[in-house]
Amino acid sequence: MLSTRVKSLAAAMALAGGLVSAAHADTLQVGANIGNVPWEFQDETGANVGFEIDLVNEVASRLGHDVEINNIPFNGLFSAVQSGRIDIAISSITITDERLQSVSFAQPYYDSDQSLTVSEGGPASIDEMKGKVVGVDTGSTGDMWASEREAEIGVTEIRRYEGLAPAMLDLAAGRIDGYISDIPALLYYVKDKPKLKVVSRLETGERYSMMFKKDSDLAGEANAVLTELKEEGFVADLHEKWFGAAPEETTSTVTVMDMP
Repeated sequence: MLSTRVKSLAAAMALAGGLVSAAHADTLQVGANIGNVPWEFQDETGANVGFEIDLVNEVASRLGHDVEINNIPFNGLFSAVQSGRIDIAISSITITDERLQSVSFAQPYYDSDQSLTVSEGGPASIDEMKGKVVGVDTGSTGDMWASEREAEIGVTEIRRYEGLAPAMLDLAAGRIDGYISDIPALLYYVKDKPKLKVVSRLETGERYSMMFKKDSDLAGEANAVLTELKEEGFVADLHEKWFGAAPEETTSTVTVMDMP
């Protein structure tokens, strides 16, 4: 028979173990710019779906966490993750040297470029945007690309938006002449909209990943899970699910990479 002291010690250890398990299973706050198809958007039932929604849910699950999605405009994701209001930010966020000074990223999982999208009868290339109005997402790499080349392109105005949906409304209405943003999202968006067309790929060599508070332990933990998911083919399967084709073997969707 166990002594009272041993029983008390066992009970204390069990309680401590329970507390650790409960803490480990806490809910991660994930920030996302909902409406960023096909990465994170709402389906007809109002549920949050998309490539990165599936991916962050799987990463969190393997780490023993639940996920709560917070809808935050793209430009607000950076301050939200830096302040600790959210644990992870997703929204086809490009890893850049400038961003790495203030936040951390896990290894990339998607290779991308920017693109120019126009409405029917609009400019046929970036060269035809001279004297036109171009739309971008505030604070995005598309915003950076256009701002750095504003004089070179010769646009009369760079109009900034909080997400793809309002920009597409203005493009369809003729209030802007073109829209610069990530090519995968635009190819997905226009595939059933014959009056809109992606006319130019703007090569930038971007790679997307999950963003974390600077030097967060969670970044390393998520990075290790991403390695597992790539090796298992999970990330490649997500690519096929959301883009209708297998990823190229040389891309970061398939290749295990170091944390930046």
